[in-house]
Amino acid sequence: MDRKLLTIDPEKCTGCRNCELVCSVRHYGVSNPALSRIQVVKWEHIGIYIPMSCQQCEDAPCLEVCPKDAIYRDDALGSVAINPDLCIGCKMCVAACPFGAMRWNSGRSRVFKCDLCDGDPQCVRFCYTRAVDYQAAGKVSSDRLRQAAENLARATRHHQR
Repeated sequence: MDRKLLTIDPEKCTGCRNCELVCSVRHYGVSNPALSRIQVVKWEHIGIYIPMSCQQCEDAPCLEVCPKDAIYRDDALGSVAINPDLCIGCKMCVAACPFGAMRWNSGRSRVFKCDLCDGDPQCVRFCYTRAVDYQAAGKVSSDRLRQAAENLARATRHHQR
C-alpha cells in the first residue's frame, strides 16, 4: 500500500480557516482554532495563506526526542502518532518539530498533532477549494515533478526572450 500524505496547495487556499474549525470539532467537539491540528498561517508580506500540519516525517524529530516513547510510528496508517497516556507533557517534541506542527493543549497538559483522522482527514473533506488534499505519496511525487518541469520550461522560455 502506497503511503498517503496530507498535501497543501497554497495557491488554492483562501484563508477561510474552515479546516481549523472542522478539525477542532472532530477532535474536541468545539469550534476552537487553538485546538486544531492544522493551522492556517498568513504570510502578510506576500498575501498568501498556507495551511500547516504534521508532515508525518520518516525520520521524525518529535519521535526521536520523546523520553517516554509516547510518540510512535503507526505502520498501518504510515503516520507518526501519540499515545496520550504515556505523554508526560515535557514539550520536547514541540521544540523538536521543524514545522511547528506539534501543539500543546494546556487544558489537558498534553501535546497533540495531526492524526490524519484515522485515514479520513476531515480538513480535506471540508476544504471547498481543495487546497488541502490526501494523496498517495507516489502521486504527490509525480505531480511535483511535473510542476517543477513546467516551472523550468516557463523560466527557460522567459529567459530566451
